[in-house]
Amino acid sequence: MAEFRLPKNSRIRKGKHFDAANGSSNTRTFAVYRYDPSTGDNPRVDTYEIDMDSCGPMVLDALIKIKNEIDPTLTFRRSCREGICGSCAMNIDGTNTLACTKPITEIKGDVRINPLPHMPVVKDLVPDLTHFYAQYATIKPWIRTQSTTPPDRERLQSKADRAKLDGLYECILCACCSTSCPSYWWNGDRYLGPAILLQAYRWLADSRDEATGERLDDLEDPFRLYRCHTIMNCTKTCPKGLNPAKAIAEIKQMLMVRRGV
Repeated sequence: MAEFRLPKNSRIRKGKHFDAANGSSNTRTFAVYRYDPSTGDNPRVDTYEIDMDSCGPMVLDALIKIKNEIDPTLTFRRSCREGICGSCAMNIDGTNTLACTKPITEIKGDVRINPLPHMPVVKDLVPDLTHFYAQYATIKPWIRTQSTTPPDRERLQSKADRAKLDGLYECILCACCSTSCPSYWWNGDRYLGPAILLQAYRWLADSRDEATGERLDDLEDPFRLYRCHTIMNCTKTCPKGLNPAKAIAEIKQMLMVRRGV
């Protein structure tokens, strides 16, 4: 009988516990993943009791309170606090989402916070997105035209053509969808993943772009595109309510039409 266990240096151990301030009556417990590769120690989960009467409503508010008032060594990314930048993407209560838009009241029991899954961890809740952004660069995410002379005015679109970009341009590259995709977990070295493929379709759908053939040539590969098996985790977890699976299906359909199928 096969037995599967994590390597010893990957097993998560119990960490420190921080009690709430004296006199706190309305508290919630936050279980936060902690890991510093430079120390050589195993990952651990520290628990923090937070007085909710002096904390904002979102998970990010609790993390900021922990860092400012309880444990300054906690490391995480954040910027806009409005669901625009994607910096605070993490796994909260088992779902990839943005800490700044996730209400604490939606979570029952302890609030469990981990970094995005299946990504190297820089420290604590900070994933290494180097490979993710390198994949983004490969799709050449800008308008590509045949003319070498820049126009003397903006490139115009009809309202109908502009509407085709709805549900695509809103992607903030938070990586929630890609890191929820089993196909990306197993083939992330070659499969572009739902976030990058949605961005690829954003340029394929843009009427101002003149490199459709080249873009499709780059995507017609057994791994870059066709590792998608329509599991739909990407669409379910997207904090912006987008549908990467539909964008991937549109790319596949464009390739089928080009082949004359």
